[in-house]
Amino acid sequence: MAKAQTLHPLDPLTAAEISVAVATVRAAGATPEVRDSMRFIEVDLVEPEKQVVALADAYFFPPFQPSLLPRTKGGPVIPSKLPPRKARLVVYNKKSNETSIWIVELTEVHATTRGGHHRGKVISSTIVPDVQPPMDAVEYAECEAVVKDYPPFREAMKKRGIEDMDLVMVDPWCAGYHSEGDAPSRRLAKPLFFCRTESDCPMENGYARPVEGIHVLVDMQNMVVLEFEDRKLVPLPQADPLRNYTSGETRGGVDRSDVKPLQIIQPDGPSFRVNGNFVQWQKWNFRIGFTPREGLVVYSVAYIDGSRGRRPVAHRLSFVEMVVPYGDPNDPHYRKNAFDAGEDGLGKNAHSLKKGCDCLGYIKYFDAHFTNFYGSVETIENCVCMHEEDHGMLWKHQDWRTGLAEVRRSRRLTVSFICTVANYEYGFYWHFYQDGKIEAEVKLTGILSLGALQQGETRKYGTTIAPGLYAPVHQHFFVARMDMAVDCKPGDAFNQVVEVNVKVEEPGKNNVHNNAFYAEEKLLKSELEAMRDCDPLSARHWIVRNTRSVNRTGHLTGYKLVPGSNCLPLAGSEAKFLRRAAFLKHNLWVTAYARDELHPGGEFPNQNPRVGEGLATWVKQNRPLEEADIVLWYVFGVTHIPRLEDWPVMPVEHIGFMLMPHGFFNCSPAVDVPPSPSDLDDKENGMPAKPSQNGLIAKL
Repeated sequence: MAKAQTLHPLDPLTAAEISVAVATVRAAGATPEVRDSMRFIEVDLVEPEKQVVALADAYFFPPFQPSLLPRTKGGPVIPSKLPPRKARLVVYNKKSNETSIWIVELTEVHATTRGGHHRGKVISSTIVPDVQPPMDAVEYAECEAVVKDYPPFREAMKKRGIEDMDLVMVDPWCAGYHSEGDAPSRRLAKPLFFCRTESDCPMENGYARPVEGIHVLVDMQNMVVLEFEDRKLVPLPQADPLRNYTSGETRGGVDRSDVKPLQIIQPDGPSFRVNGNFVQWQKWNFRIGFTPREGLVVYSVAYIDGSRGRRPVAHRLSFVEMVVPYGDPNDPHYRKNAFDAGEDGLGKNAHSLKKGCDCLGYIKYFDAHFTNFYGSVETIENCVCMHEEDHGMLWKHQDWRTGLAEVRRSRRLTVSFICTVANYEYGFYWHFYQDGKIEAEVKLTGILSLGALQQGETRKYGTTIAPGLYAPVHQHFFVARMDMAVDCKPGDAFNQVVEVNVKVEEPGKNNVHNNAFYAEEKLLKSELEAMRDCDPLSARHWIVRNTRSVNRTGHLTGYKLVPGSNCLPLAGSEAKFLRRAAFLKHNLWVTAYARDELHPGGEFPNQNPRVGEGLATWVKQNRPLEEADIVLWYVFGVTHIPRLEDWPVMPVEHIGFMLMPHGFFNCSPAVDVPPSPSDLDDKENGMPAKPSQNGLIAKL
């Protein structure tokens, strides 16, 4: 057996590897001028071929799983080491306004050498024409400073009664693409403006005072104001006494005093085991990854199923894009349609949960490493949170004849991260259940993006939430990319997708009582046939099946995608943002796996002038899906009609979907979950609950 290597092929790049990759690219610059003008947008792992992952899991990393590789005569030929890891860098040249992609090979020596003096090897470098890469936080800060120092802007703010520029907030938004003026030949931002109120509140809510009527276009390459126009003098809204959200007296209010402590205690520790980025819990195992763009990635998801051993479910799960289009046709709201992953990066905007974590109990944290704009490595400590949650009842039945009852509590393992993009917060969650389900969930919270109103003015495209303040209607869309592998070893192509709709039987001899309905299945044979939408009236769902694996009834094993609440874009078909977001036109897309097809709107949606790049173009190949390596792209969203109760902070809204076993197991995998001792008497007497066999105490 080969000696286990330090880094698994799917482990995120370490801080040392990022430093080496940046140093390698910088050293490869042709001139000092080129090297000095390099700005580093993303440095990410080049994920290896699936066969390399199988080799690593079979012979290099515990729990060693030789069954992942096909059997060969004479036994397998095991290499002495795995292929070198590689980094992929997106580099923006601030001098030439060019974007390039670099591939750098990293060896173990290169990655671990102290100080990064040894460099990797440049495999390739390619200039990508006619694109703009995602914006960076450094650029946003520079843009704010440039605008606030621009004399016509200061004069416009003075007309609105503001002379203290420290109160002004400039939120740079990517320009999108609305006309030739937004072409990627220039790197552009169109900021939104807000103004704090002078107060003693430690977190004064500047979003409560939007500044309307000022148009600014900023050249982000040269950091100069290209266009300025004070189009309409809209008075600043009066300071709303309900605008702030900090605790107690700091916001001028009083907190509740009747909330008793609730403690989550696991006296024997957690039920999960972690080895590096490899996680084992309740028959599940998978690997944790993280990218600057997607944030959390879950790899190699499998379930240990008794005598059938390790059974793969998915190779890779992540949230790959999100779009937030606003429904107000007035300036500036019509151009608010952020691509928060492709224009900013969900991972790069993730929180350190040291500053506040929504998880309780025994928590395992994972750090994340990134490059900043200038190539230095930054670490977000405690970026990914993993913990167990009590999830109420798993199942129950009471026999009315004997009076005997059986009940089991549900436990789930939650892996998550949270990011902030301007005014909004998003929590992204993958929940693993004891009965074989996987739930994807997004939690939306934060602060509404508001507009200002003239005295006596109302807008039908939003909700008035305070005098002079309104919140425009908008939608949030998320795209989950699921590289499925139901009962497939890495590299196998034995999956297919069937759509299931419930049909009502026609009246007649087969339905004499008019009560009959049934589930009708349809195989999605090709990519163009697999562009589908949700239909709750027919209980529509989709099953990914293995074409060569059967359960005890002889039917194909599978996992089904069950939609939650969902919507489609309410904008007209000619809406400008749909040029870049054609993938929003359907809730489900299915493609045959291709290694470079990762981003549904193309890799560079920022100022993208091309129509339908990404998914909408890929499916035109109309690749067959009857037996393939299947990738699901599920688009889910919510239409937000703001309420008064969404101000000053928006309570969490939940959306998501389920992946559920469908004929995957021969019976319920939840049947062997052990019972918890009854604590009913203690609860009735007002005592804390007894420790259960699941190791959880809830003190109320």
